[in-house]
Amino acid sequence: MSTEEADLLVLGGGPSGQKAALEGARAGLRVMLVDREKAAGGECVQHGTIPSKTLRECAVYLHGLRRRSEGVVDINLPPNLKVASLMRRLRKVLFSYQDVLSEELERNAIERRHGRARFIGADEVEVSEPRGNTYRVRAGFILIATGSRPRRPEGVDVDHEHILDSDSILSLIYLPRSMTVLGGGVIACEFASVFTALDVDVTIVDRYPRPLGFLDPELSDGFLRAFESNGGSFLADRRTASVECDGYEVVTRLEGGEELRTEKLLCAQGRVANVDGLVLGAAGLSLTERGHVPVNEFCQTAVPHIYAAGDVIGPPALAATAMEQGRRAVRHALGLELGAEGSLVPAGIYTIPEIASVGLTEAQARERDGGVSVGRAPFRELARGQISGNTDGLLKLVCDAAGRRILGTQILGEGATELIHVAQMAMIGGLEVDVFFQNVMNFPTLAEAYRVAALDVASHRAGLRPAA
Repeated sequence: MSTEEADLLVLGGGPSGQKAALEGARAGLRVMLVDREKAAGGECVQHGTIPSKTLRECAVYLHGLRRRSEGVVDINLPPNLKVASLMRRLRKVLFSYQDVLSEELERNAIERRHGRARFIGADEVEVSEPRGNTYRVRAGFILIATGSRPRRPEGVDVDHEHILDSDSILSLIYLPRSMTVLGGGVIACEFASVFTALDVDVTIVDRYPRPLGFLDPELSDGFLRAFESNGGSFLADRRTASVECDGYEVVTRLEGGEELRTEKLLCAQGRVANVDGLVLGAAGLSLTERGHVPVNEFCQTAVPHIYAAGDVIGPPALAATAMEQGRRAVRHALGLELGAEGSLVPAGIYTIPEIASVGLTEAQARERDGGVSVGRAPFRELARGQISGNTDGLLKLVCDAAGRRILGTQILGEGATELIHVAQMAMIGGLEVDVFFQNVMNFPTLAEAYRVAALDVASHRAGLRPAA
């Protein structure tokens, strides 16, 4: 069996693996990237972010057209509509994005290999290619970036036809009439809102009192209002007793006796680190109780020359965060300047409507500092919000008790994942909240929400309104 050499070996070609490989190559390392996927981009491109957001884009367009056309245009979807017809752009999007990634890897002389890897020592990995060829790679540094896969809860037999997970949901041939969604987290709510916008009768079942419970309650409550107004249902504080398919319908029985019958069921109750087959023990590594690879603040494992980044190390499990983790891991391995810590990483949730946040929530700020000043800008007060039919949105600025320093920002509404970067840059730059109304913004825009919310903060400061 042959043995090859690399300065940096990256296991996994998703967001964290790509950025780590590029960072290493730019530092002059010989980089090899091994991925189970043949095409560039890993699971994120093939089965995750790109396909789901492409379907979402279609749903958002149709949903927005309904709101804006005021019944002038008939956009009812025909029965037995093929899901593929809603994603005709997907192949073009996938191929174009894969080409961009491949060109970037090739331009930086990164050697990309297709195969499955397993540790046979702390600095050596065995790679098995699809056609049976096997070889070994010895590397000075190794980054584990193998991502995650859907969690399979006990009692839910995912058959990928009637009972689906977040990887197989987009393999549906026809748009179903009804769907049960188990879980109230990010993936569950994203898909639930997308299928609701596509006229599917969707019911979310969750054991918690509200969906997306980690968010500021104003955002999660706002999402729930929008979801229910679009025809969705949310069953709170429910636990699943059994799930089975009778060949025609999926029967979901809840503790307490309730029964749901739907065409399809999506099980979206979290994801687990994709480390099966890596034989981490051979490298001297073990997992946490939650099944993640433990790392320090530099994404370094207990074995100093082995790093891990992305979903395998646990929350927040965001693509943007994973990219930064991969970059910082390689720079730390090489003893290079890490740059700013990047604690102000925005979070984006692609529900309908979108949700985004950066910094502290109101509750977190109150717990830390005792007092805060909060400014709100409902999108219904914005001309652009009315024009676009985006009236269920909200921008919320959380400032210190003096009403000067921005501690956090939360946004609900279409465009939220773009708008949040304005707050992020203002906070990184140390700008006070008044900058938003002391400068001119285009009219009409959703960005004006910053001016409205900042004026709200200023009015509290001046005593014109009671403090929030």
